[in-house]
Amino acid sequence: MFTVIFGRPGCPYCVRAKEIAEQLVEQRDDFKFRYVDIHAEGISKADLEKTVGKPVETVPQIFVDQTHVGGCTEFEAYAKENLALYQ
Repeated sequence: MFTVIFGRPGCPYCVRAKEIAEQLVEQRDDFKFRYVDIHAEGISKADLEKTVGKPVETVPQIFVDQTHVGGCTEFEAYAKENLALYQ
């Protein structure tokens, strides 16, 4: 399972999403993730909208196995429901 988190520096939800992903790496052998700093990579909201397929107002935008899950809140719910995240 591979997750990509598109986020930006200074965003508390991006930090939280990364923490959740790091917990999952520790808890599961089959979970890997990549954090993409949209500012460092030069990715705009318009670029993200093309990838997501709908308007993007916030970050992070998170994909699990190339499927758009949503933001931090949706990712946390997904992880608890589907990946047995325990905190």
